[in-house]
Amino acid sequence: MQPSAHHILSSVFGYPGFRGQQEAIVGHVAEGGDALVLMPTGGGKSLCFQVPALMRAGTAIVVSPLIALMQDQVDALVEAGVSAAVLNSSLSAEEQRDVEGQFLAGSLNLLYVAPERLLTGRFLALLERTEVALFAIDEAHCVSQWGHDFRPEYRQLAVLHERFPHVPRIALTATADHRTREEIIERLSLQDAQVFLSSFDRPNIRYHVAPRGNPRRQVQDFLDAHRGEAGIVYCLSRRKVEDTAAWLSDAGIEALPYHAGLDAATRTRNQQRFLREDGVVMVATVAFGMGIDKPDVRFVAHLDLPRSIEGYYQETGRAGRDGLPADAWMIYGLADVVTMSQMIAQSEAGDDRKRVERQKLESLLAYAEATRCRRALLLEAFGEAAPPTCGNCDNCLSPPKTWDATVAAQKALSAVYRSGQRFGAGHVIDILRGQDNERMTSLGHDRLTTFGIGQDFDATQWRSVFRQLLAAGLLEAEGEFGTLRLTDDSRAVLKGERSVQLREDARPARGRRTRDKPAAGAATLGIEATEQELWDELRKLRGELARQHGVPAYVIFHDATLLAMLRALPANEDDMAQISGVGEAKLKRYGRDFLAVLNR
Repeated sequence: MQPSAHHILSSVFGYPGFRGQQEAIVGHVAEGGDALVLMPTGGGKSLCFQVPALMRAGTAIVVSPLIALMQDQVDALVEAGVSAAVLNSSLSAEEQRDVEGQFLAGSLNLLYVAPERLLTGRFLALLERTEVALFAIDEAHCVSQWGHDFRPEYRQLAVLHERFPHVPRIALTATADHRTREEIIERLSLQDAQVFLSSFDRPNIRYHVAPRGNPRRQVQDFLDAHRGEAGIVYCLSRRKVEDTAAWLSDAGIEALPYHAGLDAATRTRNQQRFLREDGVVMVATVAFGMGIDKPDVRFVAHLDLPRSIEGYYQETGRAGRDGLPADAWMIYGLADVVTMSQMIAQSEAGDDRKRVERQKLESLLAYAEATRCRRALLLEAFGEAAPPTCGNCDNCLSPPKTWDATVAAQKALSAVYRSGQRFGAGHVIDILRGQDNERMTSLGHDRLTTFGIGQDFDATQWRSVFRQLLAAGLLEAEGEFGTLRLTDDSRAVLKGERSVQLREDARPARGRRTRDKPAAGAATLGIEATEQELWDELRKLRGELARQHGVPAYVIFHDATLLAMLRALPANEDDMAQISGVGEAKLKRYGRDFLAVLNR
């Protein structure tokens, strides 16, 4: 008789109950049904196929796009007492033969493979020689040509339905707008699958967006509140990644670079350090992130605009996977808007693709410049209704001020028009501020009617105006130098038929704040001073055990489990067994060590 879902959840994974739609998904797949699961990062997608894998006869085949992600999940399963393995290029020929032997013998509960290997004739032949419990297709959005995680091999996975029609399939993703959702269903032949659409809300994440002023000071101040915590800092270019990682290291922060231009050994080494050590900050391009299973990332910071609101949601979703408080922080400026517009215009994509990319940029800019609840805007982007306020984003916590910028907008648009729509924002701002220099004179722009009409604003204020006019679609940037041009909507503003309201940018503090650096974990998790010593001892023990077992620290126990221990102070193994995240195997393996620390 197969064990029940609740028994497996409790005894193997140590959780007292399912969350959200997990139980319905597990039951549907365990009974042989196909499913498409759309669930936010940190929502517990893995359990949706891991639990039915242990309920059904045979081996579950998990299709995963990244070697690091496969290994992390297998490490965690093995620590929980589950028979799991990977089959990928990181294994020697002898190791691969050993895993294949275990698979054919029926001794594996789960086997993780990359789509490229699964599609080989050899592996498909192996599948036909043994019993398959289910197919789990993780990161299913990789089928979509509209996403930067596109993997062409994913489009061939419909072969599973053709060759194994009676084996249930579950496709899972954390990011899928309506377009991507339809593409997943079509490409994977999931027309008859039940769709489980969970809320995309991540209430534990605090969202904050600010205009770029003094970026290094802004970043330093933000990271000072996260000393000793793991986080990701995203930059648009490889050079900026390396420069940022270097100066953060000089500032005493354990920061590592990651981008596609680094050699494979360096990327792997840096990623392993980030995954396995506490308190490492990864500075990266979007080449880093898909499949990162680290639950205790306490912050994600964007120093440049991401490529779309879907990408932003996916990237920020890598923070706080354990459900504990986390920050999503972003700064951006006028140059970002121009750069992103140029990248779209200069790409080799067809007109349809460019139009979609421009729409995505406009949605992202609307989010960045919004004065209403950011969480509500994110949820609406995924077709989900949301309350008007969340109480946990910058706009809700400190509602921004707005001002009537109609006259300023008319001045800015007029200056763009009068100068021939042939110049970038920097030169147009010089015209408005009446900068009398050789270039201005040689171009004859000192004789324009708009010359000097904006001297009441400094350059920073004008950059804010232009940034927001671009975001509002009242200007567009074109060409290599970000030439500004009017749009169809500009006319109504110039004729006085449309008013313009802009948000008032907060002025950054002139001096550096001095403050004590919080101890590791204290800032975000709310560790009291009286608890700090014990918290540090629990983390130290977890780190030592992780090194002994050759796994990331969070595979031993998540921060959420350590925090529960800290607050509950279990006196014995029976008490420890009640802590969420402590299953039977981990209790037997680690219970006494942690109880010894807790009961000193």
